[in-house]
Amino acid sequence: MEKFKTLGICDKIIKALNEMGFEEPTPIQLQVIPLLLDGKDLIGQAQTGTGKTAAFGIPLIEKAQQSSETTQGIVLTPTRELAIQVAEEINRIGQFTDVHALPIYGGQDIQRQLKALKKGPKIIVATPGRLMDHMKRRTISLQNIKLLVLDEADEMLNMGFVEDIEEILSATPAERQTLFFSATMPKQIQSLAQRYLRTPAIIQIKAKEMTIPLVEQHYIELHDREKFDTLCRLLDIQSPESVIIFARTKRRVDELSEALKKRGYSAEGIHGDLTQAKRDAVLRQFKESVVDILVATDVAARGLDISGVTHVYNFDIPQDTESYVHRIGRTGRAGQPGLALTFVIPRELGNLRSIEHTTRRKISRMLVPTMTEALEGQQRIAVENLLQQIEKGDFDHYKGRAEELLAEIDSVSLLSAALKLLTKEPDYTPVKLSEEPPPRTRRGYNGGKRKPSTSRTKPRQKPGKF
Repeated sequence: MEKFKTLGICDKIIKALNEMGFEEPTPIQLQVIPLLLDGKDLIGQAQTGTGKTAAFGIPLIEKAQQSSETTQGIVLTPTRELAIQVAEEINRIGQFTDVHALPIYGGQDIQRQLKALKKGPKIIVATPGRLMDHMKRRTISLQNIKLLVLDEADEMLNMGFVEDIEEILSATPAERQTLFFSATMPKQIQSLAQRYLRTPAIIQIKAKEMTIPLVEQHYIELHDREKFDTLCRLLDIQSPESVIIFARTKRRVDELSEALKKRGYSAEGIHGDLTQAKRDAVLRQFKESVVDILVATDVAARGLDISGVTHVYNFDIPQDTESYVHRIGRTGRAGQPGLALTFVIPRELGNLRSIEHTTRRKISRMLVPTMTEALEGQQRIAVENLLQQIEKGDFDHYKGRAEELLAEIDSVSLLSAALKLLTKEPDYTPVKLSEEPPPRTRRGYNGGKRKPSTSRTKPRQKPGKF
């Protein structure tokens, strides 16, 4: 924690970071925290998983402690899930202070929000639409805002929130401190920064840092019809403690989660068509390890900040490099290693090479695992469970019966039978999923082939003066 102390953070926050398991600041935290504590405006280009929530959350809490006024900090997020996650993280960091962050988002009971707002939270984490609603109702005032954060600003612009964001920025004091966090820097963000930020510092996390070095990355080349059985074999061989499986569409998520449950795995799906109550319930089950496998679309998983994810499986290859980095950033966090594995059908190999080129990271190939390997994996788990029980002890009550059995049966046969009972033999009942079309990338990727020209294609215009 010594490096955190050198950043000028108070003891109460240091204590909270220590209890949360933080060991040292990430690169984005080292650069951002001192600048924000010094009152600078800032643009941070960083992906999810780089520690950016703590990078702005720590200065937010520090500044909010210095005044008795209510609502001094606003964090805008593109989705309800991210609003909840950011508020939870800020509250954990500020658990020993008097600073509280309140999430405000659509789909939540408005009366409940009004009641919570009356308590005067010092930080509000909100989606733009719901914050605008409260501004119109005059139930949230932005007059005393000292720090405004736009988290995942590019996503908010992609979702059509630009006018709301401009109105919110215009309603805050001119002397406020402003921070934009974004994975990319489109022209719209640059334009907003020019108009609303005062000589901002620019912090960028390079692509090689965004791929997260603690994540071991592999791919398996196979046909779409082979994916599900291969996934089940991997689950049997690797036995991940906590895994997120990314699928391309909502239908695919539903089919995949149901198929996994039919084969005896503890799985639930999450996507945009679920009710808020259902999504909250699924996330709570996953966080509490009631469910081991979370199947999700990119949109539903954006902003999830769940610790302890050991494996990420890309059942369908993502549409672009940014989505890939976002997905694998779910694991390999807080100094713990993680594994990311991507299923690639032959016509998608060009997309995989594009990801490797952009991230400057070689993704190693794995062979399709066999049924024999899956069975061996389950046997290994059974042996590990037996050895763990021996270490724990507390089985004296069974020794008498064991000695009786050993007097009648040889030890190898007896132990073999016990292992067979403990082994979850792989279930490969046929399951058919709907076949998915190949991904369409933002740059129009179509398997590495150039699109043929047609009569409708407009000729490229030579640049001219306007």
